[in-house]
Amino acid sequence: MSILSNERPIGFIDSGVGGLTVVKEAMRQLPNEEILYLGDTARCPYGPRPAEQVIKFTWQMTRFLLSKNIKMLVIACNTATAVALEEIKNSVDIPVIGVIQPGSRAAVKASKTGRVGIIGTLGTVKSGSYKHELQEKAPEIYVSSLACPKFVPIVESNQFESSVAKKIVSQTLVPLKKEKLDTLILGCTHYPLLRPIIQNVMGQQVTLIDSGAETVNDVSTLLDYFNLNNYEQNGQKTRVFYTTGSPKMFKDIAGEWLDIKNLNVAHIDLGGE
Repeated sequence: MSILSNERPIGFIDSGVGGLTVVKEAMRQLPNEEILYLGDTARCPYGPRPAEQVIKFTWQMTRFLLSKNIKMLVIACNTATAVALEEIKNSVDIPVIGVIQPGSRAAVKASKTGRVGIIGTLGTVKSGSYKHELQEKAPEIYVSSLACPKFVPIVESNQFESSVAKKIVSQTLVPLKKEKLDTLILGCTHYPLLRPIIQNVMGQQVTLIDSGAETVNDVSTLLDYFNLNNYEQNGQKTRVFYTTGSPKMFKDIAGEWLDIKNLNVAHIDLGGE
């Protein structure tokens, strides 16, 4: 494997801005890596959409980043991971990783009582992917899942610190507060932007698992395994962000979340629905 190929970027795809929570952790853990990110903001959220449509959209994003010569693909979207990961992983010649398996592994490790909750989009919860992964790793574990369809629109509209966000999160999580959970998986990469509110509602005794951040640990392992680490430390690293929606809205959220000024954001069109 040539040094030049190791300097190729890692590609991240998401239904919108949620995958930025994964990118933030990647920039912290893997500062030498070049990053390309694509958020399909114009067609977000993916959660309520039929699986066939999510698979189609995920392939469109994947092909776009493959055209940019990425060396690894991170599907930083739980809904897309649930329905499209295996198909894409088996069809491309670069490593592909999703967010569900790492999040599940971390939850099993963190839980002391074996009572784990999952919050996610309608699509992720309906797929049963987290429950399957959790119970495969720990058959005796108790799993309670809750779809939170209003959470993604709050984040995408840059309202994740608002009083409206606090009210919606508080009302939505009522059923889970009765479950005596000790661990809760944030099963959508948008949700960590709501983390302080979620933690406050659930209580400090509940450990929150950021599935996206856990995924970066696996990315690091795969870079080592496939000898793909970029060891080039000279020069500024490429950080390019693509969105199918408003570049300004994306830049506002991404710039604040990643603490980067003059973010390189470009609009692209992946086609109609």
